[in-house]
Parts: sequence; structure tokens; C-alpha cells
Amino acid sequence: MNPGSIIVYVVLALIIAFAVWGTVKRIRHGSSCCGEREAAPKKIKVSDTDKSHYPYTYELIVDGMHCSNCARRIENAFNAIDGMWARADIGMKQVGLMSKKELNEEYCRQIVSEAGYTLLSVKQL
Repeated sequence: MNPGSIIVYVVLALIIAFAVWGTVKRIRHGSSCCGEREAAPKKIKVSDTDKSHYPYTYELIVDGMHCSNCARRIENAFNAIDGMWARADIGMKQVGLMSKKELNEEYCRQIVSEAGYTLLSVKQL
């Protein structure tokens, strides 16, 4: 092999390595939608995962939720409160919320707003 070919192969290998690194980073940390490619916030898990303990179920429609980091922020905002369990669906722009006590729309609106998003509607299921 001549030296010119070796240089071309090294350059191609570097380009491929950077492409793979960027793809892995986007998969692990989300897109640049929130926080310019920051790592996702740590997931807050609820301590009580028995669904029968949550008699009230709500469907919230949330505006501004675009990526997995957005969904995690909304879920964390609710899951940090004792007696609530939330799961966000980015594609549907909605949050499934289970609660141990009855909630009103204004309270939900406040939680969503403090997380940085806009609550469009709340429906009790």
C-alpha cells in the first residue's frame, strides 16, 4: 500500500468513529431539543407501584413535550410528589397520571407549568 491510501483509510476510519459516537450519544441522551444534548434528567421512580392503590386516573394533554428529556421532566414533576404516578407519551403529547387522591385541573396545571410546559386539558378516566 502506498502512503496516500493509508492516509485515506485513516481519515475514513476517523469519520466513521465520529459518526458512531454521535449516534450513540443521541440515543443515550436525546436530541438537542432540550438542553443542547444534555444527559436526560435522572428518572424519579415511585415507591408504590401497585396500580390498585391509585383510584384516580387522568389523561393530561401537554404542549411543548418534544423528546424523551421533555417526557422525563414531566414524569419527574409528578412522580416526585407522594401519591402520584405519571407516564408520558411523546407521540400522543399526553401524560397518563394515576393518583391516590382526587386532583383538580389547576393543581395539575401548576405542576406542568413549573416543569416548563403547558397543560392543554385534563380528563378524568
